[in-house]
Amino acid sequence: MAPALVANGSVKADAANPGSSPAIPSRAIPPIAHPTPEDAFGVAANIQYHAQYSPHFSPFKFEVEQAFFSTAESVRDTLIQRWNATYEHFQKSDPKHIHYISMEYLQGRALTNALGNLGLTDAYAAALYKLGYDLENVVEQEKDPALGNGGLGRLASCFLDSLATLNLPAWGYGLRYKYGLFKQLITKKGQEEYAEDWLEKFSPWEIVRHDIVYPIRFFGKVKVDPNGRRKWVGGEQLQALAYDIPIPGFKTKNTISLRIWEAKSPPRDFNLAAFNAGKHQEAVDLHFKAEQICAVLYPGDETEDGKLLRLKQQYLLCSASLQLQDILTRFKDRRSQDSFSWAELPNKVAVQMNDTHPTLAIPELMRLLIDEEGLGWEEAWAITSSTVAYTNHTVLPEALEKWSQVVMSKLLPRHVEIITEIDKQFHALVREIRPDLEEKLNGLAILDNSKPDKPLVRMANLCVISSHSVNGVAELHSDILKKELFADFYSLWPKKFQNKTNGVTPRRWLRFASPELSAIITKWLRTDEWVTNLDLLTGLRQFADDNQLQSEWTAAKIANKLRLAKYLEQVTGIKVDPQSLFDVQVKRIHEYKRQLLNILSVIYRFKKIKELNPEERGNFVPRTVMFGGKAFATYAQAKRIVKLVTDVGEVVNNDHDVSHLLKVVFIPNYNVSVAEVAIPASELSQHISTAGLEASGTSNMKFALNGSLIIGTLDGANVEIREEVGEENFFLFGARADEVPMLRKEREEGKFVPDPRFEEVKAFIRSGAFGDYDYGPLVDSLEGNSGFGRGDYFLVGYDFPSYLEAQSKVDEAYKDKARWTKMSILSTAGSGKFSSDRTISQYAEDIWKIQACQVP
Repeated sequence: MAPALVANGSVKADAANPGSSPAIPSRAIPPIAHPTPEDAFGVAANIQYHAQYSPHFSPFKFEVEQAFFSTAESVRDTLIQRWNATYEHFQKSDPKHIHYISMEYLQGRALTNALGNLGLTDAYAAALYKLGYDLENVVEQEKDPALGNGGLGRLASCFLDSLATLNLPAWGYGLRYKYGLFKQLITKKGQEEYAEDWLEKFSPWEIVRHDIVYPIRFFGKVKVDPNGRRKWVGGEQLQALAYDIPIPGFKTKNTISLRIWEAKSPPRDFNLAAFNAGKHQEAVDLHFKAEQICAVLYPGDETEDGKLLRLKQQYLLCSASLQLQDILTRFKDRRSQDSFSWAELPNKVAVQMNDTHPTLAIPELMRLLIDEEGLGWEEAWAITSSTVAYTNHTVLPEALEKWSQVVMSKLLPRHVEIITEIDKQFHALVREIRPDLEEKLNGLAILDNSKPDKPLVRMANLCVISSHSVNGVAELHSDILKKELFADFYSLWPKKFQNKTNGVTPRRWLRFASPELSAIITKWLRTDEWVTNLDLLTGLRQFADDNQLQSEWTAAKIANKLRLAKYLEQVTGIKVDPQSLFDVQVKRIHEYKRQLLNILSVIYRFKKIKELNPEERGNFVPRTVMFGGKAFATYAQAKRIVKLVTDVGEVVNNDHDVSHLLKVVFIPNYNVSVAEVAIPASELSQHISTAGLEASGTSNMKFALNGSLIIGTLDGANVEIREEVGEENFFLFGARADEVPMLRKEREEGKFVPDPRFEEVKAFIRSGAFGDYDYGPLVDSLEGNSGFGRGDYFLVGYDFPSYLEAQSKVDEAYKDKARWTKMSILSTAGSGKFSSDRTISQYAEDIWKIQACQVP
């Protein structure tokens, strides 16, 4: 039911029942434009102003959805004021900037984060109360932006928060995906994919910049003029339109920008004559091609058209961001013509490529400097290689991008010429300074011509050769890069390689996601400075045995568990016991992340409980096991894992003998907003990837920060987390990274003897205990000695016994509530290292060479 309005447009609010449709207010609140309100009345008046004068809905109602959009636009007023002041200050100060280019930004909802960073949460909560709503209900109306999917995108978003909080001069660059990856629904068929609807109406946070529209060329040919200068001409020419999203820092005026690009076709490309002649498809051909580019994140690339589309995305991102009208133009605008020199570019501009997706920034910057600005090759190369830096996020061969030379030559002919020259000069360099590596050149080269019918471009090699810095994202991962993946490159350029262990923002992932726990931390540390200095959390260690702290800590955890239990019932219909152990594994569904290992142990647990008599079952710790994450739409094996989890849940949750001791829940459409509910409630978090395959992980950091204990392998950042929180507070199992190659070889040779419990679980699945779905291909992949699949490549069978042993230790620890709570406190106390503020400070000092530039 819509609320009534009074003559001046204010809402009739029911202060006794905020969150319902507003009723009669005690006094009318006039609509007043007030871009930077700080008191509740000023905020309410500004919200009313946007409800009337920034209308997106009928003026005769003010329901909760309208309340959200008006509230967001009111907050945006303050952000814009700070945003403009920030870049005006940067313009005057002319500091060196970092330009962070990423294919993904997994932002999450912006309202709570913005209010928290601005220090306006209480004022807006009070204002909305006056208008008949509570802030929590209004926040729930916001949809997560579909600009990212996994850890890569979430890391980029944490980094932006830290860049703003640390007052560093920065821009983030990405793409404006209309439909994201996909919205995940869980049905009896398993995972089903639908288009995301975050732009179904509009996003109140983005501001379109109609004056920032750059031409983007595809296809065409390279023209050589009489002087030998080369120029890329012809082909298709689309446009990149800029949308800016403000990113506020915490307790600072600095507000930086995430600029996302949308591909569009200019109106002149609409063929009116063809349309009137009935050739409708032909008339809108370029418009359709433009819309395709930013339609979805990671479009399928099994076909040549799919490969072209992915390359178009990557080139659009790099070209629009580096255009002479954007990064390079800002550099030129701040130089006088008398003293201008492109050689100064690396002193004022740093470009960080977040994984290999933005690799085309390298040949694009070379092209702009050589073809458009007239520089020679040597000068352009010196500038480019001193400007760009590369972060590697994976050692998985299939994730190290390799593109067809044929496809790339068709789409980007000039760039392939430049890449070929870089490769040629690299060959010459190796022959000159390291002739001992000459026999390895075929593997080190950018151009892979080992298969003449399928020549490839190795994007990771191009990044390593061209960047002045290459970093991994955890100590173990960086060591693997130096000793294995890029070992020969490391021998060439040892000073080029660095480690920058990832981090997460403590604002979103503790301060705002778990206000109850945050209040307790502040109380016991007697300061809230930990929000920007996470190392202060170590102060909790001295109180870890204190009964009062343990009691308060437990109460906060229970509040978070109740919140998650309510959410699970709403979205899945499954009721869970908040007194049970909340065991959570939420991350992208992939064989190497081993959700399969987790569900196999759940099946074993279910089977053992079922086999016992009722008296003996009492020895089991009640447990709710939760899974969440998306399987890529074409990744059949990952989708089978999702199906198995849901089928197991259907059987377990409806078994009256077991369901009070074990529940299995798949949380659908896992995203940042779901994580903000699940992570604070988690008590055990699973980070169980095959050792050596997870570059870092950041969800493990978020869980540890929130006092969740980790069961995991020595993989990625788990190694460092275990060191920081204490070995006794980490449930370790599994093979080490240096053992994995030998173990795989033993499996291939038929020397592996599987544990009887592992065989028992596989047989139980094959028996049809979980329905008639064909799990043959999934179980077959675990038959390491039988020639199926890749022979249990991810060593699920090898690690299964030690995993069960670790789970038994979890049960024993959980039975002792005081011990478990102490371990939880020590987990949070040891999380100081894993702040993205620390990570960004190290990037700024060691790689980017930039300094803070705070708005006065």
